[in-house]
Amino acid sequence: MATIDLRKLLGDTFRYREARAAGLSDGRLYRLRDTGAVLAIGGGVYRWADAPLADLDLVEIAERVRSATLCLETALARHGLIDSIPAAIDIAIPRGNARPVLKAPCRLHQFDRPTFNLGREALDVGARTPIGIYSAERSLVDIVRTRHLQGTEVAWEALRRWLGRSGRSPAQLIELAKHFSGAEPALRKSLEVLL
Repeated sequence: MATIDLRKLLGDTFRYREARAAGLSDGRLYRLRDTGAVLAIGGGVYRWADAPLADLDLVEIAERVRSATLCLETALARHGLIDSIPAAIDIAIPRGNARPVLKAPCRLHQFDRPTFNLGREALDVGARTPIGIYSAERSLVDIVRTRHLQGTEVAWEALRRWLGRSGRSPAQLIELAKHFSGAEPALRKSLEVLL
């Protein structure tokens, strides 16, 4: 099968098992990888080298961990609420899910199932399916409630920036915090100091 036909059949990103099912032998797949036509992203995930630009770490995560959701510092940075660029990607999965082994540099967090989808949005990262990302408000609630682990300075900076934006609603933030054990009082106290 011609490379062009394979490209149409497999798309920009594909899994090893999909390549095999499409008739691509191990030898040909590895030759494509060795010549640079295909990139081995990690965990049996491949991407054509000339595919549109994408963050390959995020593509690997989106392809391999369906419930993965960008959270904490990574989500705050994406929402423009902190300046620092995290050294590793913060991803949340539901508590009790198997911990994935990823090539991408990640900090894995397990969040309670009943609240896992609150404030969860989709982010297109160039994978076949979008990755989850927590909204700015959910990310703020999470960083405040885990400030003893994440650092209070990050929480203060993010909250201060969010408060400086038009259209913000501290009441909405407090309402969201009510869903998380112990988060509402901590958030109220933080807002009182900053307002």
